[in-house]
Amino acid sequence: MATQIFVNLPVQELNRSIEFFTRLGYTFNPQFTDEKATCMIISDTIYVMLLTRPFFQTFTKKEIVDAHKAVECTICLSCESKEEVDQIVEKAVSAGATVPNPASDHGFMYQHSYEDLDGHHWEFVWMNPEASPEQM
Repeated sequence: MATQIFVNLPVQELNRSIEFFTRLGYTFNPQFTDEKATCMIISDTIYVMLLTRPFFQTFTKKEIVDAHKAVECTICLSCESKEEVDQIVEKAVSAGATVPNPASDHGFMYQHSYEDLDGHHWEFVWMNPEASPEQM
């Protein structure tokens, strides 16, 4: 069995976040969805658990970071093309996301990002499969 990843993110308003990510084309596993949390499906092995802030707090004694003010991590996903990178960011912006930085084209790698409704930083990258290892 392949290793799976479950990224857990605190959200202010669960239904608003579900609507946002639905507009980006993501689906959710109803078995792991209730009024406190949902399981967003990224791929066969990547999932994002969107948890209400009070429910998220039950998993840690630490203060939850306000992602509008501080960054704890960047979620980076690969894409098949530069066009796909731009399409995802455009969809996110039309659904209410903000763009913290302009797209970057390094020749062997193209990247662009958005911040979701809760300020979480999502990065999308296309890597040229013909680039040499020295370029990466």
